[in-house]
Amino acid sequence: MDIRSIAMGLAFALMWSSAFTSARIIVADASPLYSLAMRFLISGLIGVGIALALGQSWKLSRAQWKATIAFGICQNALYLGLNFVGMQTVQASLASIIASSLPLLVGLASWLIFREKIKPLGILGLILGFGGVALIMGSRISAGVDLYGVMLCFIGALALAVATLSVRGATSGGNFMMVVGLQMLIGAACLFAVAIPFEPLRVNPTWPLFWAFLYTTLVPGLTATFVWVLLLDRIGAVRAATFHFLNPVFGVGIAAVLLGEALGPLDIVGVLITTAGILAVQVSRRPGQVA
Repeated sequence: MDIRSIAMGLAFALMWSSAFTSARIIVADASPLYSLAMRFLISGLIGVGIALALGQSWKLSRAQWKATIAFGICQNALYLGLNFVGMQTVQASLASIIASSLPLLVGLASWLIFREKIKPLGILGLILGFGGVALIMGSRISAGVDLYGVMLCFIGALALAVATLSVRGATSGGNFMMVVGLQMLIGAACLFAVAIPFEPLRVNPTWPLFWAFLYTTLVPGLTATFVWVLLLDRIGAVRAATFHFLNPVFGVGIAAVLLGEALGPLDIVGVLITTAGILAVQVSRRPGQVA
């Protein structure tokens, strides 16, 4: 892996992890589902526009449409929708740790459901990863964390794992940016369908809300996706996924710096254990590893 690939991977992990802090700022001043729906509507239109400018078509294959719809519903509507609602009471650092369990959930599902072989290092990684998350949860529960919000974040993480597994083959016919834009529009439609009848519209216009919304729409929403596409093309999915091990550290660190969220000793130990577990799972899935 060359220096440029490493820089791209670090940039992606940093942008992806920062989304939890900006989301926490947004839901403090605006309705979570309406905010997220508007974000996806804007990002989706921009994404489709870029795709059309690149000469891409929305005439996707049947498999691509199935994966795009599944990804739009599971990731954008369910995962992020539940996270935005949950983060009204759950700290950004905890939400980022729960979401960072994605590689663990995908690894476990691939092993148990799809019968993929997992190496000893991968099994150790799963044990460490889930153990680290359990340690952090135990610490937060004893401190009085909102269990309903935590439950929403965990359900969202499961939906994200389903989305990740379902997206296999979504880009086999090309038109990747079009797929990205369309799945965002699908997510927006689903979120508006729920928000309009069930969620009171609330907007407290502040500068933090404006900048957080703009940042979330353009950076984690579009730029991070673009960098991820380039990284996948450069080093492949398995190696690129290794950078997910940085998400717990980055997510907790950004929340601590920008939001002042406190970290206890058990939180720090749990983050380090979870990070080590994610790294072990990802490394064990590389072709040619003897672990």
